[in-house]
Amino acid sequence: MTEFVCNPGGRISGQIRVPGDKSISHRSIILASIAEGVSHITGFLQGEDSLNTIKAFQQMGVPIQRNQDQVTVTGVGLHGLHQPAADLDVGNSGTAMRLLLGLLAGQKFDARLTGDSSLSTRPMRRVIDPLELMGAVIESESDGRAPLQVRGGQALTAIEYDMPVASAQVKSCLLLAGLYARGVTIVHEPAPTRDHSERMLRGFGCAVKSGNGEIRLPGEQALTACDIDVPADISSAAFFMVAASIADAGKITLQHVGVNPTRTGVIDILRLMGADIEILNRREIGGEPVADISLRSARLKGIEIPERLVPLAIDEFPVLFVAAACATGVTRLSGAEELRVKESDRIQVMADGLAILGIETEVKPDGIIIQGSKIGGGTVESRGDHRIAMAFSVASLAATDEICVKDCANVNTSFPGFAGLAQKTGIRISINEG
Repeated sequence: MTEFVCNPGGRISGQIRVPGDKSISHRSIILASIAEGVSHITGFLQGEDSLNTIKAFQQMGVPIQRNQDQVTVTGVGLHGLHQPAADLDVGNSGTAMRLLLGLLAGQKFDARLTGDSSLSTRPMRRVIDPLELMGAVIESESDGRAPLQVRGGQALTAIEYDMPVASAQVKSCLLLAGLYARGVTIVHEPAPTRDHSERMLRGFGCAVKSGNGEIRLPGEQALTACDIDVPADISSAAFFMVAASIADAGKITLQHVGVNPTRTGVIDILRLMGADIEILNRREIGGEPVADISLRSARLKGIEIPERLVPLAIDEFPVLFVAAACATGVTRLSGAEELRVKESDRIQVMADGLAILGIETEVKPDGIIIQGSKIGGGTVESRGDHRIAMAFSVASLAATDEICVKDCANVNTSFPGFAGLAQKTGIRISINEG
């Protein structure tokens, strides 16, 4: 069992670039694989989740070469994938499982999707149900859990679908299935979600229209290979944004970070809390907005988090809970029930850990109330959730005693080298391998 041991104090400083965006890394492999021609991907995230996506497409006959974060994909076209000889194991990645399910629904062959024990507890009916409306045939465990068996050879028909929950994974799943469907697939989202799929589909030459909460994709379109530069992941940058804000002193600059407006909720929330954030060197690379983000230590205050920002910061809430614990006053979050079906129940697991560190919380069905105070020390459980493990590591900057974080091996799914980069910036973290 891997654990992080984090000593209190430390100063944050330096200029760093965190690993590539996980969402964009997944999608770059998926779309490049079914495009026609050779795509070159730079800045690819070398985490277990995205590497498992590469393996899945290699199993389906796609030639993919990787040299560190440089990946070359020779696409096989929309109908060029082959039946895998074994299960497609996506490990811990809900994104990979849900997006691949949409893609596999339109293939001529059968395939079976599996994942680790954590992924096998996560809800898949949210994608199975609309895919079945399109004509897909999918077999699952009880209550729609993985493993998932997809029956090939189905003639898919486009649907118009109102998503009950704002989810970029559901939207992207249906768009991928829509590529193989007869007619125009229309998806309505109840609130804005990350739009990497729409942007990248356009980059591959696909006609997709979006606006006013509606996305329209005509089926049976061929994709043309293109080159992709993956920006640094704002979800990974968020740990250092909070670290700089709660440290006693210091300044950090995070380089080449993706600042897609559907992902910048963490910046908006921290600014409302009083964080000192400066956005520098804005530019656009490969259709995605990118910038450098500079932060200094600040006196944070508790706020009521606007519900409109919840979908735009859904992956960053574990570390935002740490910011709330260090803030003066009370922070309230509602409308975030989606946090309960991530790699863990992130509301409850964070509340449990914060309680051990001396922070008072009140858990709600769709959120949490956090009373800011002085963070103490203790041993907390991450429950194998990579973002919770990193969040509690950051908390050590404002702690009065050592924080030991259990079960941290899954940090490698999204942020390989996190501990080393954290040490470089001034976080006093070490790794124990059990």
